[in-house]
Amino acid sequence: MLILQIVAAAIFGVFGWAYLALIKPPPPKICGSLNGPPVTSPRIQLKDGRYLAYKERGIAKENAKYKIIIVHGFDSSKDENLPISQDLIEELQIYLLSYDRAGYGESDPHSKRSVKSEGLDIQELANKLQLGPKFYVVGLSMGAYPVWGCLNYIPHRLAGVALVGPAVNYWWTCYPSKLSKEALKMIIPQDKRTFQIAHYAPWLINWWMNQKWFHTSSYMEGNMAIFCDADLEIVKHLDKTPSPGQEKVRQQGEFESLYRDLIVGYGKWEFDPTEVSNPFQENEGKVHLWQGYDDRIIPRKLNQYLAEKLHWIQYHEVPYAGHFLIYNATLCETILRKLVNG
Repeated sequence: MLILQIVAAAIFGVFGWAYLALIKPPPPKICGSLNGPPVTSPRIQLKDGRYLAYKERGIAKENAKYKIIIVHGFDSSKDENLPISQDLIEELQIYLLSYDRAGYGESDPHSKRSVKSEGLDIQELANKLQLGPKFYVVGLSMGAYPVWGCLNYIPHRLAGVALVGPAVNYWWTCYPSKLSKEALKMIIPQDKRTFQIAHYAPWLINWWMNQKWFHTSSYMEGNMAIFCDADLEIVKHLDKTPSPGQEKVRQQGEFESLYRDLIVGYGKWEFDPTEVSNPFQENEGKVHLWQGYDDRIIPRKLNQYLAEKLHWIQYHEVPYAGHFLIYNATLCETILRKLVNG
């Protein structure tokens, strides 16, 4: 009996060690806390006590004709360099607001981050900065899911929407099973495994992303096979002119920034995109979806399917463009013009 108790205690001890050492994520290094990174950006405090860091650009919001909130993607921040010229800003009279999503850069982590919380963060940010009753939103790549949160939870606040190379959830119920399986076969196997773990076993994601036996995220490992020729050209350009503050993106911990993004983006949603209603019933605004034809990161079949099901989405498929089409100056200008001019 004593031997069994000793064995049982040893087994529980091993599992306890594995949980603490491998599965349980480390605590975040919150900006402004003791031994945490310093706060160097303007921030607003949300109702739940968290802080969001933001960056303003363009015409003063009091005088701007169009107020646009830009939602950054995976492993990025409010400081990313988008090729938006001063001439375009002055011509269109636009005010640009970017911010660090929860857990990124200098914005506090959110242990219960969700599609809904991300959308409501945008609304509260707009309220705190007094953007008025309506504003435009642009979601880039993984930044699309906060915008879907806006479309579902705060459609009355939107003046127009642009989804650019938007990430998709392969387990949205709107997708036919055959289509989802075909799309998963189109992406690199290591990414497929990572997305499956984020969806089916999110509690394992910290262990998975830090183990050394199998490849995890192709993007994080620098696997250039995920980029088409157009993307490779853009990557070369971005390497020469890196965004300021790039070193701050993951400074509060990879779990609270990158891994939680995977959990939310590929997890189980409270709603399906095809359940979202047209926010512009009177044609007072538009929802645009921009997809690169050669995008190897987001299978275009899935965004095509969404646009077919949601007839109120204006679908733009760009030939010879990849996932990073927003970094092409000509395309970036076209996207912003379409956003504000319908």
